[in-house]
Amino acid sequence: MATEQPSLRVGLAGNGEAAAAVEADLRQIEGFELVATDDPESAEVLVLVHDAGSEAGSQLAALREHSSAPVVLATASPSSSLARWALDAGIADVVTLPLAPEAAFFAIEKAARNARRHDREGEHGRVVTVFSPKGGSGKSVVSTNLAAAAAAIGRQRTLLVDLDLQFGDAAIMLGLHPRSTVRELMGTPTNLHAEKLEVYTEVHSSGLRVLPAPMNPEDAELVGEDAVRTLLGVAREAHDLVVIDTAPFFYGPMLATLDLTDRLLVLCTPDLPTIKNVKLALKTLDLLSFPDEKLSVVLNRASSSMGLERGDIEAALERKIDHVLPLDPGVPLAVNQAEPAVLGKSAPQFTPAMLELARAAAGGDWSAARQAPRAARIFSFGRS
Repeated sequence: MATEQPSLRVGLAGNGEAAAAVEADLRQIEGFELVATDDPESAEVLVLVHDAGSEAGSQLAALREHSSAPVVLATASPSSSLARWALDAGIADVVTLPLAPEAAFFAIEKAARNARRHDREGEHGRVVTVFSPKGGSGKSVVSTNLAAAAAAIGRQRTLLVDLDLQFGDAAIMLGLHPRSTVRELMGTPTNLHAEKLEVYTEVHSSGLRVLPAPMNPEDAELVGEDAVRTLLGVAREAHDLVVIDTAPFFYGPMLATLDLTDRLLVLCTPDLPTIKNVKLALKTLDLLSFPDEKLSVVLNRASSSMGLERGDIEAALERKIDHVLPLDPGVPLAVNQAEPAVLGKSAPQFTPAMLELARAAAGGDWSAARQAPRAARIFSFGRS
């Protein structure tokens, strides 16, 4: 049975028949808890019903005396001038009356997610999420290599969290035999903190800490959105870098992960089905208002022999590719040896491109780390 998620607290501001109708509509939407109109401070999102006989600016000013929560404006008289005012006033979204439940749900949820993302800006650690909407695109290869490079070469305190909750492969790719997983961590009765998180992680020889996915696919339902937010909030406080391996679809834990993501790597491989799915995923991210400046498209397994060049793929996606990881026969060899290719000599084409991606995604200054003995050994491929 899936864990029950808390309802989003929604406040309503406005008077008259329009406000009463909006209140009735909001009470019918599953996942919303309508808070008392005289207690706007407890609301996570406020819905301001624009009264055609009142000035919207005055209504907003009165509301702002009591709450700084994001505001969704509901109006029966939409216009370009009202839309421009809403943008200038910092209104999160505008919905038209009579209220369409799906439009209201989307606008209110989006406002809440954007507010959470803003609240977490400037927190301690950096969160890098690796995602592809198509299975088999190399998510786990990229996430394990990126995290291992950051830990071993970047000398960053790095945690890899496998949130491909049904079929996660991070642990086996790193040759780990986990005693516990994210499922056991989330199932403990006490509050989560950094010391407790450390107890439930596995340590790779590179210094990388790993929180594996559940052993059994059915346990995925026991790790919900709220648990993911709590986990990643604690993780980023205790680490310089948190790398997330994800499932190949948008669902609750993935959406919660996006709320805390500082850099999202969307993987694409040079085949038509994946390109189609990636294009749809990019459109979905835009609808979710995920900041474009935090998104990077990574072409994985790039090869001229595949029949699709970089320019062809960029034209299909209608955006540029930010990083390219070449097809290298040494990568599957490293996977089967349960060792990140970036830490060895078996993948001389893949390794420098992966290191470049890791530095760009992880941030921080790696210049001193590159002088470390282990880094020198890793960079010596091709020498006797």
